[in-house]
Amino acid sequence: MSQSLKHEEMFYSADLDIKDGRFEAAVHKLESIISENPKFGKAYNHLGWLYETKFKNYKLAERYYKLALENAPNYVAGYTNYAILLSTLSKFDELKVHLDKAMEVPGIDKATIYNEYGIMYEQQGQFKKAIEYYRDCAKRTLNKDTMNRALDSIERCKAKQKL
Repeated sequence: MSQSLKHEEMFYSADLDIKDGRFEAAVHKLESIISENPKFGKAYNHLGWLYETKFKNYKLAERYYKLALENAPNYVAGYTNYAILLSTLSKFDELKVHLDKAMEVPGIDKATIYNEYGIMYEQQGQFKKAIEYYRDCAKRTLNKDTMNRALDSIERCKAKQKL
């Protein structure tokens, strides 16, 4: 079995560990992949997600997301995950640059990125701009739940404008 295939299988196994709530086991597998193949960007992304969402270590999560984007620049999940972290940390200048870059990535779900722009502007109190991006999200998506969430976000921003 090639090293690449071995790492993909370990990555898939770590992904299953995450889905089953075995976070420490997943971390161990992901770190093992990286120790053998430091360019395996998807493993960094998953580590970033674990450190952000499960361990609440945002500094380490940010480091891993940056390594994921550096080593797997076409792995679209890394762009979305890192955007959510930057939004959580209110790093809006960095987030804007990141989202602009994400829009150029082949295969990226543009509706998701438009939604992240909307969230960013809403958090900054720029409701008119947020509404524009939520509209773009609703227009671009083929997913009914995503569309309904965008429409709800528009209504929320309209209500905030009246406050």
